[in-house]
Amino acid sequence: MDFRGRVLLAPLTKGGNLPFRRLCLAHGCTTTMGEMAYAYQVVRRSKSELALLRKHAEETCFGAQIAANRAGDAIAAGLAAVERGASWVDLNCGCPIHDIVRRGMGAVLLQRPAHLHKLVAEMVKGIPVPVTVKIRLGWSEDDQNASETAKAIEEAGAAAVTVHGRTREQRYSRAADWDSIARIASERSIPVIGNGDLLTWYETKQRWEKSGVASVMIGRGALIKPWIFREIAEQRAFEPTAEQRLGIYLDLAKKMKEHFRDDEKGRERAMRFLPWHFEFFCRYRPLSAERWVESSRSHPLMQTRFPDDEEVSVLERLLRDARPEVHQRLAALLWEAPDEAAATAAATALAAEIPPVSGEAGEVATAHG
Repeated sequence: MDFRGRVLLAPLTKGGNLPFRRLCLAHGCTTTMGEMAYAYQVVRRSKSELALLRKHAEETCFGAQIAANRAGDAIAAGLAAVERGASWVDLNCGCPIHDIVRRGMGAVLLQRPAHLHKLVAEMVKGIPVPVTVKIRLGWSEDDQNASETAKAIEEAGAAAVTVHGRTREQRYSRAADWDSIARIASERSIPVIGNGDLLTWYETKQRWEKSGVASVMIGRGALIKPWIFREIAEQRAFEPTAEQRLGIYLDLAKKMKEHFRDDEKGRERAMRFLPWHFEFFCRYRPLSAERWVESSRSHPLMQTRFPDDEEVSVLERLLRDARPEVHQRLAALLWEAPDEAAATAAATALAAEIPPVSGEAGEVATAHG
């Protein structure tokens, strides 16, 4: 497993479901990661947690991420992931949410570099595939110890470390600090993977080259536009029309039918995910390099607001609608549609039926924890 020169799909809670990962594969992604699984729940043979370790046959380079603070649990969960085909196992040391932190996992491990060193060293000894670690810059603005943490991780024998360019306290409220990511990359001999605010191919190229990281990881950028992997590979924008995007979203619905099954129970399970994806899909805007590359150098486009004051088609307006009730109806429409033509006709009719929201600014992405 070589962690250099890769564009990885981040381990996304809820968003990193197997059908969505397959959608990313269809649009140029080559290296996927599953949703974070609680190691102690894997040890208890929780069906829902074990399901997070499952990969599809199309995923030829798949990493499983676990949350743990005890070596025994971490190793057992890692072995379960390897049994299911994981190419490597990643330890989450960046998750900021309260439930993870109060259990002594995720970002709280940033405050315990000595314990983290021991935990990673035991994982490296006990798991027969590479072990990596994902961290943030530190616990808070005044407590940034990513250099110390990354050093401990390397000395413990990890194969790579991913650095998300924010602290636990910042969540997603500030722009990712790629200067700090670059510093850590220069300090370490193992591959450092940079993560944070990558929304376009030209931002990815600029931050990758300037920081000197070995690879990059895409999270929210992939949720907004799963075709970002194609853009990065081809070094040019792909700006799908509303009709083309609807076809991509229909493909996701079909992949969910395959995964959850095309029956009432499968529909119920899929509707826990498909409407949620539209919270991100609706933020898509075409951001050509000609118009936006200079702005992106000073402030990431992921954190930029774009007013929706341009004239667009009724279908485009529908796909940009941020209202949850619209997302529910779009998801239901795609679940029932037999093909793209039927989906487009139904969506166009829905757009004509729903009154538009006027006078509001759209936003490509917001703080989403």
